[in-house]
Amino acid sequence: MYIYRNISFKIIFQFSWKRLLFFLFYGSVSVYAYHHFQHEGIKFSIPYLPLGTLGIAVAFYLGFKNNQSYDRFWEARKIWGGIINYSRTWGNQVLSFVSEIHTDAITTESEIRSFQKTLIYRHLAYINALRLQLRMPTSFSLTGTKRGRKMPFYKGIPGGEEWISDVAPFLSDTDEISVIKNKVNIATQIIRNQGDTLNVIYEKGLIEDFRHMEMMRVLEEFYNLQGKCERIKKTPLPRQYSFFSMVFVWIFILLLPFGLVTSFEAMGHNYIWMTVPIFVILAWVFYTMEVIGDSSEDPFENTINDVPMTALCRTIEIDLRDMLGEDNLPESIKPENGVLM
Repeated sequence: MYIYRNISFKIIFQFSWKRLLFFLFYGSVSVYAYHHFQHEGIKFSIPYLPLGTLGIAVAFYLGFKNNQSYDRFWEARKIWGGIINYSRTWGNQVLSFVSEIHTDAITTESEIRSFQKTLIYRHLAYINALRLQLRMPTSFSLTGTKRGRKMPFYKGIPGGEEWISDVAPFLSDTDEISVIKNKVNIATQIIRNQGDTLNVIYEKGLIEDFRHMEMMRVLEEFYNLQGKCERIKKTPLPRQYSFFSMVFVWIFILLLPFGLVTSFEAMGHNYIWMTVPIFVILAWVFYTMEVIGDSSEDPFENTINDVPMTALCRTIEIDLRDMLGEDNLPESIKPENGVLM
């Protein structure tokens, strides 16, 4: 997610220079063709009135698409805000509820501490596994050089080496790692394992009925939030809106210089070359509006306009490990060139 107030011209140029060159070339060729055929006695232009009507229609269509794209991004960000809040609630419950108060059995402080650390660390594995799963490309994802990079696989595990560095270290049990890495939905399985651990703790008498139900309710909420993320991930913006907006924009752009040139010719024959810079500006504006909507409709693709899940996961890790009283806390993720991933 780009977090600076103003977008640098370097980034704008990086994403626009190829299209600007094309618009400059196409506009120049169009004006030259008009000029050439005019001397041949052939009118090679379009009345501006129907073209202006088309531009208004395209602008309305783009506005609708961009609104829907932003709604998808903002919903995704609110969901991850909920994951942060419930993660803090989970950490507070683990440290407050899991104790020897409700049991007569002899329980050491180290045993209780071990259960607490297991529950909190496994949760850190969960959020990172969910992050990597959500960033896996789908059939409609724009990956590679267009929007972002494809996430690699490591023996069928989403995230490749990032899974090894960001998920596995929080799972101390090697048997658990070997089991869940073969699951279809690793994040779902990790929460399932949290429930099993809660049952063990309950049987030992370290939590009583009410607290056990409260902690299970929080796990249920993580499933709800995960399901909402998966709904956005697996349900694209209806393709008829996304695809045809691009088609309409390009139809308008390709016809635009043949409508502009007549307007400038009315000012004088020598003014027809003013069509080129005006066309480049207008084409760039419409193309940019199309790209903005296109780049916002899938908020989990690990690009500069998406939800910064890596930074959010690090925030949760810092908060929960700080609750555990650990000192060697990692640093917050810093933006690079204004981009927070």
